Amino acid sequence: MSMLDFLGIDMTTYFPDIPRSYTALAQWLACMQCIMLVKKRHIRGICFAGVSLAMLALQTVFLCMTDGLYGFWWFVCMAGSVALMLFFIYMCCDISGMEAGYCCTFSFMTAEFMASLEWQIDYFFYYDIGWKNGWFRLFWLVLIYGLVLGAVWYTDRRLSSKENKLQITSHELISNIFISLSVFLMSNLGYASIRTPFTAKFHGELFNIRTIVDLGGLAVLYANHAHFIERHTSSELEKIENILHNQHQQYHQAQEVMEVINYKYHDLKHFILALRAEENTADRKRALDRMEAEIEVYEAQNNTGNQVLDTLLTTKNLYCMKHDIDMTYVADGKLLDFMDEMDICSIFGNALDNAVECEEKIPDKEKRMIHITVMAKNKFLIIRVENYYENNLEFDGRFPVTTKEEKRLHGYGLKSLRYTVQKYGGEVDIDTKDNWFIVKVLIPIKEE
Repeated sequence: MSMLDFLGIDMTTYFPDIPRSYTALAQWLACMQCIMLVKKRHIRGICFAGVSLAMLALQTVFLCMTDGLYGFWWFVCMAGSVALMLFFIYMCCDISGMEAGYCCTFSFMTAEFMASLEWQIDYFFYYDIGWKNGWFRLFWLVLIYGLVLGAVWYTDRRLSSKENKLQITSHELISNIFISLSVFLMSNLGYASIRTPFTAKFHGELFNIRTIVDLGGLAVLYANHAHFIERHTSSELEKIENILHNQHQQYHQAQEVMEVINYKYHDLKHFILALRAEENTADRKRALDRMEAEIEVYEAQNNTGNQVLDTLLTTKNLYCMKHDIDMTYVADGKLLDFMDEMDICSIFGNALDNAVECEEKIPDKEKRMIHITVMAKNKFLIIRVENYYENNLEFDGRFPVTTKEEKRLHGYGLKSLRYTVQKYGGEVDIDTKDNWFIVKVLIPIKEE
């Protein structure tokens, strides 16, 4: 479909243009390529195959039945074709309407370039050279469509990330729509019968203009997309750094609180010794023994061998006690000596904040449980933070989807944790088993 249709001119009088069935196939394949890279909805397996084939048939029938429309109705036909692509993507992908529109612009430009390039080569061999073999035409169709889709797939995989879902704004969507519409009009302007600086005299020039402009438009879209990802990544890193800094600040505040608590316990021990020097009843003596034993247990529980970890676990445990959360831990803090103080705060602070937040939502206080393990195995430092949960969890890639209403401002705690762990060549694994949410950190221990 070209500008000749819009102007009401029969282009077959000049030279045959892209068959509608070719255009429909290009649009369907471009949509399928997009869908395969995005998280799908509940449509899977045979159901997805059936829906996909039905959309291919619908796209083909629609474009073929509207062949020959000119003027205003040609524009309506093009809009309807794009609307079908948008509906196909939105129906099959677990994304918002705005994100579906953003993806649709890429699919549309990919289809335009793919169909234009294939038809230019096909036309050259079939009409100019005279190679009329149908199998040869099919070969070019499969080869060109396959190469273009392969290149687009590779580019998308390099730019996209399943773990970091991009939140498309109206600004990005409008920008892509403007680019796609401008490129489409410019690529077809050469077909206009009126004389313009962009009007070509020969069909070879027309094909070259359309193909090159479509390629340029696709390149501009991906350049714009890469810039958008760069800004999005920079914003995420800034938020992660802020979280890390806040965790470190909380540690220093907790350290000051712990010093006050330790002073109080130290004074209490002296008070007990003073009382023992006096004559006391047997019941009072037993009470004092019990108080002294509790202090010794408190001191033993908070001596993991790493001062930073001791402070974090103690402050979190005090908070858990206040909110009826049972927190237990078995930790060899000496294994963390090679790590920076701020990184320890980030790993344990984010993991424990996530666990505590989950436990506070459980109505039954008997089920509020958190367990922390720090140990070494097979030259790996292993950190496990486990907490009980009741509601169903939905994962977006490797991380659970935040349940908070303002999703754009949350979900960075676990990302900050993973960002910190990867600094030491480690990895974070998140799993669920028997109503237990498990965050497992593995960091290789380098031999000195």
